[in-house]
Amino acid sequence: MSMWDRLAATEQRFEELTAEMAKPEVAGDYERLQKLARERAAIEQVVTLLHEYRAAERGLKEARALVDEGGDPELVAMARDEIAQLTARIEDLEEQAKRALLPKDPHDDKDVIVEIRGGTGGDEAALFAADLYRMYSRYADRRGWQTEVLSSSETGIGGFKEIIFAMRGQGAFSRLKYESGVHRVQRVPATEAQGRIHTSTATVAVLPEAEDVDVHIDENDLRIDIFHASSHGGQNVQKVASAVRITHLPTGLVASCQDERSQHKNKTKAMSVLRARLLDQREREQAAEVAGARKAQVGTGERSEKIRTYNFPQDRVTDHRVGLTLHNLEGILDGQIDDLIDAVATSEEARLLEQHAV
Repeated sequence: MSMWDRLAATEQRFEELTAEMAKPEVAGDYERLQKLARERAAIEQVVTLLHEYRAAERGLKEARALVDEGGDPELVAMARDEIAQLTARIEDLEEQAKRALLPKDPHDDKDVIVEIRGGTGGDEAALFAADLYRMYSRYADRRGWQTEVLSSSETGIGGFKEIIFAMRGQGAFSRLKYESGVHRVQRVPATEAQGRIHTSTATVAVLPEAEDVDVHIDENDLRIDIFHASSHGGQNVQKVASAVRITHLPTGLVASCQDERSQHKNKTKAMSVLRARLLDQREREQAAEVAGARKAQVGTGERSEKIRTYNFPQDRVTDHRVGLTLHNLEGILDGQIDDLIDAVATSEEARLLEQHAV
């Protein structure tokens, strides 16, 4: 089946979805209508490409016919110009179609749960974890996404031993999935009298937010512990136990939350984290079975892999997966990370195009 035949099959599905959505019984079923609308929206770009390709092909055929017929030299010259333009346009549409037919990550449109943990470097690592949280928060603000802290463990100097937060917005996972891995910082700590450069790390994990339909959790497989939330300096200690720790007994995975005063809210947040971790674990196991130890050019996405270095003395950020270095550290830590993400995404797309060459 040729590339354009595959696109024609997608066009048929698009028309089926359009007809289905027009049925009165579907129009009155909100959930079903939304599901069909999402599927239709996902393939609309492909159908538009096909229509543009067909129009260009028709135009090219007509222009060639004019040249073959001869006649008015001015008309023939115009037809030759049109042939050149339409030929270039068709080549461009073919490249776009190849990209449109690449396997889609089923999670690209999902919201995400991001986990940041201070690594080697003690207090400096915790402060760097806070810097990364701010960087992603500012990035979310720039894109109009919502950020919600699900769980956090602060240090006394404004850092985080760990912070887990949700980001909700269009295409959140498609952008942030490339951020998983070890981030390294090189800078002089504020407490360092002799001005020596220290190296610290923080680990970032980006998980697609899982829904009930993605992961079924049997209540009988859970152990739920309720405890008093900890508090810095003994201030404002809650008298009512509201912190929640949930253990998934079959896997041993644990998620906890103590940020809310409401036990119910803490349980809801902890379940959201647990569900995402279970989905992530399941898919990692499946990927390992299917692909073995295959490593993509942009990296494995493993959390032990060093992906980026932030060097303060040299105002330099380097992404080691694609060899990109930028000298805009302040802007990047303020959320201007699109250039970094785009470089890795482009590299991954090039790898997939080579792998799925039509």
